[in-house]
Amino acid sequence: MRLRSIRSRTLARVLGVLILALTVISWLSYSDAKHEIEELFDAQLAQSARLLEGMVGGELSPALRATLQQALDAALRVRDEPDGGPALVEGHRYETKLAFQVLDGRGQVLLQSASAPPGLLASLLQQTGAQAPAGVSLAARAERLVGYHTLSLADAKWRLFVRQDLADRHWILVAEREDVRGELVGSITLRSLLPDLVGLPLLALLVWSAVGLGLRPLQQVVGLIKARDAENLAPLTLAPLPQELEPMVAALNRLLLQVTTLLEREKRFLADAAHELRTPLAVLRIHAQNALEAPEAADREAALRQLVAGVERATRVVTQLLTLARLEPAARQLGMAELDLASYVRGELAELIPLALERDQELSFDCDDMADHRLLGDAPSLGTLLQNLVGNAVQYTPAGGRIAVSLQVEAQRVGLRVADSGPGVPAEQRELLFRRFYRQGEGQGAGLGLSIVQRIVELHRGEIQLAESPLGGLQVEVWLPRGLSPAS
Repeated sequence: MRLRSIRSRTLARVLGVLILALTVISWLSYSDAKHEIEELFDAQLAQSARLLEGMVGGELSPALRATLQQALDAALRVRDEPDGGPALVEGHRYETKLAFQVLDGRGQVLLQSASAPPGLLASLLQQTGAQAPAGVSLAARAERLVGYHTLSLADAKWRLFVRQDLADRHWILVAEREDVRGELVGSITLRSLLPDLVGLPLLALLVWSAVGLGLRPLQQVVGLIKARDAENLAPLTLAPLPQELEPMVAALNRLLLQVTTLLEREKRFLADAAHELRTPLAVLRIHAQNALEAPEAADREAALRQLVAGVERATRVVTQLLTLARLEPAARQLGMAELDLASYVRGELAELIPLALERDQELSFDCDDMADHRLLGDAPSLGTLLQNLVGNAVQYTPAGGRIAVSLQVEAQRVGLRVADSGPGVPAEQRELLFRRFYRQGEGQGAGLGLSIVQRIVELHRGEIQLAESPLGGLQVEVWLPRGLSPAS
């Protein structure tokens, strides 16, 4: 099941880390406890062997050996269980798992405990590879016998310590069952893990509560957002704000500010567009009524011609409004590609020449054919830019005037200039030309041409300047960065 809650994911990961850490710590504790307990038991085996060596030191006559064996049997007496079960030594239950033997130099048993397993020496010799023909003393095999050994006998595994008494030529074997150590290690491990196992659910509850308290500021932010209506775009205010939430809240507030700015721009644009379209539509209605009410054919034709001109003007207004809307922020994604601006401008001007010829104007183009005019640009939007610049020049230049288009090249950018011989614009009014719906003179445009041009230049990260034209009118100069890699 996929966890969708931050609290659930955090809890699962924290508990997973805790369980993994407890597992590793428990394993290390178990390994360390087992090692230390084995060391302790091995030391006890060695100590018991030394005590036996001191007790049975010297020659043991048969009579003395028999007396000692009887004393050992009496001290380690056994009793039968009423249910017929196995015999148990009176005392601690581990005593049946401890054993010793005292051997002479040829391996004959001198003394042993009642719990000593049969075949202890034979198993030791077989496992260590110290077997030899009968009559060979154990001393000849001391190198392999002396020390600690682990034997697998019929009943269980035994831990064995063998010591050689060089003075009396006795061999002392002290043995202990491995399950004694295993039970002790298991008991210690269980006691150490039990608090962790019992406390893990409580720890999970505490972590759950702690994570919930830590996420409370996030829940407050979510609550503030849910409680808002669609029209409330004011910045979020939450204090005190945790450090981890500051970037998120700041990003949300920036987004809300951008949305507010965009909505205000759209409202202003729609209001301006409605205001700008109201007059052309009213004029169209008047021309249509005049055509319907005209008594003479000539009057009717004149009204229809005015109606066609009004429709063309309204069409230009709508077209430019749509173009400007497409160029608005967050609404335009430029398809940047490598472009030879000189070839592209020539192709666009070929389509615009009829506009100039219709007004008996001269449209020229000048560029250095040997220069590099390549740049990264969006061809459709650059075409719109050129059409608006040349279209404005054609509109405001009188019949018989001149329009000059030229390209200039610098190391990192390419410049486009459009100059005309029209009436020009005073220097103090040139910045007003970039305002939407601002018109200079008696032109038939919508006052959006240079606003569209400016937006296209901004999208290309370029620059635009207005100046007095050498031809006497207005000159528009646009500089566009190349945006090409050095390898290009």
